[in-house]
Amino acid sequence: MRKISPLDRILILLAVLLACYQVVVGIDDLDSFAIASYSVGFGIILVAGLLIIILGFEVLDSPHVAVVSTLIPLSLSAGLIDMFYPAARFGYLLFAIAAFLLVIISRYAFPGKIAHFFLILAHGISGMLIFSLPFLLSMQGVTPPAFILVGFGGALIGLFGVMLSFLKANKPILPQHKLLSLFPALLLVMTAAFTFGFALV
Repeated sequence: MRKISPLDRILILLAVLLACYQVVVGIDDLDSFAIASYSVGFGIILVAGLLIIILGFEVLDSPHVAVVSTLIPLSLSAGLIDMFYPAARFGYLLFAIAAFLLVIISRYAFPGKIAHFFLILAHGISGMLIFSLPFLLSMQGVTPPAFILVGFGGALIGLFGVMLSFLKANKPILPQHKLLSLFPALLLVMTAAFTFGFALV
């Protein structure tokens, strides 16, 4: 496991501060469901970032981290659905709950290929929604062009989640040390893209 460096801690701290800003300030004119969804997503980024700063990258080996981190894309995508497709809110909420429960059950009852399959499925679908919806809405003129930044952040979170899942399945897309070397910068860029994208919506 790669040891965390001072530069890694600085980059992660900057991401934590951006996530903290998003939790405290939030987005104007949202209903309680969207606010709760975004607060959960950014709150987990905040807490996870602090844990990594304190405990190092070793914390990513915990099976609990893999389970809880699934809430980040699920909650952010639920917030997007609520903002722009409120009629689909209940249906997507059922999907998000079912996906999270499957990740939990498979992680502890069927560790191995089944657990990794559901983890990749949850990250893949929710990450694809976070990636595609901002591009679609911007192209349709529903949101300012800068909202595409949210889609860029979604692409990063989905990509990293899938790569981490393949790594845990012993079928790495990138070697562990390279993936962890990229992680602090990816986390910062991802969080910044979300923060500025939502600020300009």
